[in-house]
Amino acid sequence: MAKFVVFYVQLSFIISVLPSNYASAELIIRVTQGNDTPTRIAVPPIGNRFEPFDLDLANIVESDLERSGFFSAITRRDMLSYPTMIKDVYYRDWRLLNSEYLLLGNMVSSEQGRYTVDISLLNVTAERVVFRQRLTGKRSQLRKLAHAISDKVFEEITGIRGIFSTRIVYITAMQELGREVYRLHVADADGAREKLMLESNQPIMSPTWSPDGKDIAYVSFETGRPAIFRQNIRSASRQQLTNFKGLNGAPAWSPDGKFLALVLSKDGNPEIYMLNLETRDFKRLTQHFAIDTEPAWMPDGKNLIFTSDRGGTPQIYKLNIATKGTERLTFIGNYNARGSLAPDGRTLALVHRRTSRFHIASFDIETGRLMELTETRLDESPSVAPNGAMLMYATKRQDRGVLAAVSLDAGVKYMLPARRGDVREPAWSPFMQ
Repeated sequence: MAKFVVFYVQLSFIISVLPSNYASAELIIRVTQGNDTPTRIAVPPIGNRFEPFDLDLANIVESDLERSGFFSAITRRDMLSYPTMIKDVYYRDWRLLNSEYLLLGNMVSSEQGRYTVDISLLNVTAERVVFRQRLTGKRSQLRKLAHAISDKVFEEITGIRGIFSTRIVYITAMQELGREVYRLHVADADGAREKLMLESNQPIMSPTWSPDGKDIAYVSFETGRPAIFRQNIRSASRQQLTNFKGLNGAPAWSPDGKFLALVLSKDGNPEIYMLNLETRDFKRLTQHFAIDTEPAWMPDGKNLIFTSDRGGTPQIYKLNIATKGTERLTFIGNYNARGSLAPDGRTLALVHRRTSRFHIASFDIETGRLMELTETRLDESPSVAPNGAMLMYATKRQDRGVLAAVSLDAGVKYMLPARRGDVREPAWSPFMQ
């Protein structure tokens, strides 16, 4: 939980930057609550008369859609046939299975390591073609291609942009040979294609994405005190941005990618600062005897939200960068912190406590309406998806740290536990180009 205490962990340390895959901590998806009336869809195997490959693209698409909670897939064993082209479809067979939509796929070419797949989405009830699309990708991009198909189907049917092609960054911690080992990972939104970015036996905290999805910033204690680093996802090259005495924490990228908002205590008290990433100049934004922390940018790039206990308990405030004027936003409950804004700039996910338990809640900045989204305990670190429909957070399950996701209307929920170790501090990427 983002408390207002900084723990300086003095440990002997090792640290590695590893641009590699680390499969043993791969996340597992478990849907725990779906939409009350999910759309029934059938996704037969994608036709392939060329060289075989070990990825089942149709299964990836089916899993994506079911994980969203908005769809219920027809199992393959119940299908009467496996059509790959529209001319082979008998609509009555799919109506018997109560399927509302049918997604067909057929690989039409495989040349020089590139695969071309034709996709057709059919409305079974209306007996019409919703869309047809041709996608091409390298063998290494086939999983990405499957997620692109999922995104297209999801948006066409729900009207909401799909997030299956996005990525997440998160931290795992586990005991190994008598010491705690921390790892920073990047993975697809479904937990696949996990990539290890950093390994250390010093704490790693507060990962956040650049707006173009090419870099992450985070806090590492590898120097013996907290420092903020920037790291490129593709090359794993990294750069240390701060090394002041005291607290260096809570980095947050501006919408244009030119600045980082962060928390420093170099002048005595934890305050919000802004770092110009080109000039490396720091600008102090708050000046108060209370603790100001956890900044997050509003979409206009002119305002920040942050957490402060200047009113007696941790609450969310809004800061105008130009005037440095502040406004308190939250009043319900005795603890509101770790705010994460949806793209609309109006909906705020946060850690909320009204009695004794910490829950994830959504807060409407304009109306002041607050709704609790979770019922578990010790929920923390919410991060809103770039489509504004879902958020991911960290929680506890059977005394282990796991990731979970919930829709902002609380109608859909799923868990993402790791195969081993504790998982914490997720951050959802922007839409990837």
